[in-house]
Amino acid sequence: MPAKLVISNNSPLVALWGLDLLSLLQDLYTEVWIPRAVEKEFLRKQKEARQQALNDAPWIKTVDLADPQSATVYEGLDDGEAEVLALANEHKASFVIIDEKKARQEAKRVGLIVKGTAGILLEAKKKGLIDTIKPLIITLQNNGMHLSKPLIDFVLQEAGEAQ
Repeated sequence: MPAKLVISNNSPLVALWGLDLLSLLQDLYTEVWIPRAVEKEFLRKQKEARQQALNDAPWIKTVDLADPQSATVYEGLDDGEAEVLALANEHKASFVIIDEKKARQEAKRVGLIVKGTAGILLEAKKKGLIDTIKPLIITLQNNGMHLSKPLIDFVLQEAGEAQ
């Protein structure tokens, strides 16, 4: 198990893959786990290209739940989100990477630290792994990701890119 266990949901994987920045996960955390349901969700679209991305990213490990029923306690979340929280609980993860509001709220409710795609980009900028965030945010939005104006403003302010 990695020293700092991080577990990701699907949307941050899709977002970083769409930016061709999945490697940030390795640069920041060495290894990231995804539960089986997240892997299935990630591969649901553009299967061949995304499977190749996972093959090229051995630092992303698909991990099965020790107790598959442990995810059923997270009512109202999709399978991937529920499995992320269950896997984090089983292995005492350092934090989870989730973008969806309801899942983030549930993760915080059960005592997990939560980071989203924007937080990953901000951390990468602060560590000098990327030069700017603003064009990436615009690309994410153009790719259909919803980011609130307050979040965008906060991230750009923290990154030193506010207008």
